[in-house]
Amino acid sequence: MGTFKIITLGCKVNQYESDGLAMALSAAGWRPAPAAAPADLCVVNTCAVTASAAMQGRGAVRRAIRENPDARIAVTGCYAQVAAEAIQEIAGVDFIIGHGDKHRLTEIIGRDPGPAPQTIRRRLGRSEPFASFFTGPPFSRTRPNLKIQDGCNAFCTYCIVPHARGPSRSMAVETVMDHLKSLGAAGCREVVLSGIHLGCYGQDLSPAASLEFLMERIAAERPVSRVRLSSIEPPELTDGIIRKTADSDLFCRHFHIPLQSGDDGILKRMGRPYDAAVFQDRVFCIRNRMPAAAIGVDVLVGFPGETDAAFQNTMALIRDLPVSYLHVFPFSPRPGTPAATFSDPVPPQLVKARCAALRELGEQKKGAFFRKQTGSTLRVLVEGRRDRATGLLKGISENYIPILMEGSDEHKNFFVDVKIDKVFEDHSVHGVALHPSSI
Repeated sequence: MGTFKIITLGCKVNQYESDGLAMALSAAGWRPAPAAAPADLCVVNTCAVTASAAMQGRGAVRRAIRENPDARIAVTGCYAQVAAEAIQEIAGVDFIIGHGDKHRLTEIIGRDPGPAPQTIRRRLGRSEPFASFFTGPPFSRTRPNLKIQDGCNAFCTYCIVPHARGPSRSMAVETVMDHLKSLGAAGCREVVLSGIHLGCYGQDLSPAASLEFLMERIAAERPVSRVRLSSIEPPELTDGIIRKTADSDLFCRHFHIPLQSGDDGILKRMGRPYDAAVFQDRVFCIRNRMPAAAIGVDVLVGFPGETDAAFQNTMALIRDLPVSYLHVFPFSPRPGTPAATFSDPVPPQLVKARCAALRELGEQKKGAFFRKQTGSTLRVLVEGRRDRATGLLKGISENYIPILMEGSDEHKNFFVDVKIDKVFEDHSVHGVALHPSSI
């Protein structure tokens, strides 16, 4: 055995899977390579959600080959699943491993790949079991992700993810609880429950479960100190989920909700099962129950047929809603999806300008949300590393505000009550630590 590096692109689910691969490799006798040193094995965990992500994946593979000339190179993730042929054209790749077999990586890399990349990829059907990894002390983050759901049944007209990850599959409720207990016992104080379509959690289980039901179990047993939910689609963000979050100190008052467009015609063309009024209702339901909650929004700009009026509907909806921050993405046609064949694309320069306008609005929203917290006291989980630029401790509040503060290293990986005293023009937030708590 030798040393390894894992390069991760994409979402929280990819981060979870990379952590799992790292633990599996370590258990098999591999050692993490020093940051500046070449490794004996490089694993590139790719994303395919946009053309830019695919390009970044190819670039990461080439860079890994260049910087680790004697390493075995294994490529996995969504891009490996949907575009193995493109990766096969990169000289120096040894293994291409699809989602159905990535949990077998330690076994696969022991093979002789031969003169050409060994491609191990299969179609993911409804009988595909949910694949999870051993859960232990996290490799690289204070707030580890736990993937409890994978795949998607929605098939929105622009999205490659159902083709890459297959149908929706869930981790059994008891298994979720076992993983959370293991993480809690390992000293993890916050866990992020992640999924590709998290709101569909449990629908495939027998007997069927739900995210609400799982939250009830977690609240009753409290295996960790704090739980954060990743992105949830508007129709699946139920009153019950909002109520359970508001009524408990266990669940973070932070919601991330994909909007994609504020225009009903574009939403219908995207295949999204809601309209702007449903999204607006969910935001106000959260804000009425939890005035200080963070509400993040995904927006997809430049979908085919997006007129100036349709874009202005999106701008107006977001401008009028009390949301906290935006993630803005330009539309990217993905081969194999219906939207890739639509005949009325938006000119690239117009897409770029619209993205810039929305990102500026997002910055205004974020600044206003942060400034509103000035003078309040928030419970912050201090991260394991100090901020590189300032040397200060850094942490995340339950309502997803990154906060810098003075303090000693003994505060790391503990909860600290922090009073927000300054929000600077660059939106960095400074607070004063009142006292630490290990609960």
